[in-house]
Amino acid sequence: MPAEPGAPLGGDLQVTTRFLFELDGVEIGVFREVHGLEVTVGVHEFREGGQNGYSHRVPGRMTWPNIVFRRGMTESNALFEWLQRSSGEGFAAASNKLTRSTGAITAVSSTGQRLRTWELIDVFPVRWKGPEFSTGSTSPLEEELEITHHGFRARNQAAGSEGARAGGPT
Repeated sequence: MPAEPGAPLGGDLQVTTRFLFELDGVEIGVFREVHGLEVTVGVHEFREGGQNGYSHRVPGRMTWPNIVFRRGMTESNALFEWLQRSSGEGFAAASNKLTRSTGAITAVSSTGQRLRTWELIDVFPVRWKGPEFSTGSTSPLEEELEITHHGFRARNQAAGSEGARAGGPT
């Protein structure tokens, strides 16, 4: 659909009020903050003999930082069940073999509309931080989850179309 004359390129900026994190189709939780959803492409530089004006540059290795989720406390145990399967005795019980999962972060609007999803490849948890307790505090109890992955694919939910892939194995 063509944009209206005078409308900003790409339409109005969308606003989200929460982020849903799913693991192999199972809801792990709804978070209020997500940090680290990015990709960096390294660059290899080749200097050609006799060419002093520039160096040839080609794409190199892609890297993704860990992703950190922050939210208030919830009643679901799905997060802890996943953490237990992926580490400690759960990991040892699986003969020290990690079952990597497919994760998905979905931006959700205030009306509940799914705006965009990032499908994470080969996800597993690396850190969980619980709330800090103080009887003198009136701050809500919060927890954090940190995960690692091998890249992601982005998909626009509103249009229902497949999006660009930001690395990872095929």
